[in-house]
Amino acid sequence: MTETRVGSTAQPGARGWLSRTLQKLTADDQTVDAEALRSETVSAGCSAVSACRKGEVVTVTGRIKSVVYTPRETVPTLEAELFDGSGSVTLVWLGRRRIPGIEPGRRLTARGRFAAFEGRQVIYNPWYELSAG
Repeated sequence: MTETRVGSTAQPGARGWLSRTLQKLTADDQTVDAEALRSETVSAGCSAVSACRKGEVVTVTGRIKSVVYTPRETVPTLEAELFDGSGSVTLVWLGRRRIPGIEPGRRLTARGRFAAFEGRQVIYNPWYELSAG
């Protein structure tokens, strides 16, 4: 009498590929977009916003979600919300009304000291580089 074993003959990598593919097919657009941004952050060698800590000098990359000019009596500010798939950080330029290229949907890389102000994560006057296209 021969013994027959019932079980999966698929390789573990194949099962992982299938589950990843099914997850992408059933996920909403925002989830897929966030995952793509997180992978770009890793491939660029930048820090994830969710992993940044107050006081650190960090380099982050992502997509600008919104840009707001706030006129103030003392110093006007230009604020841009940068989303990298793991979280958002507000980039704040003091004394600026507008910066060419800083607009919603644009990708950029920013470097500066990570801080917290009024419950928000911020980087003041960051060095930045706009991404092409």
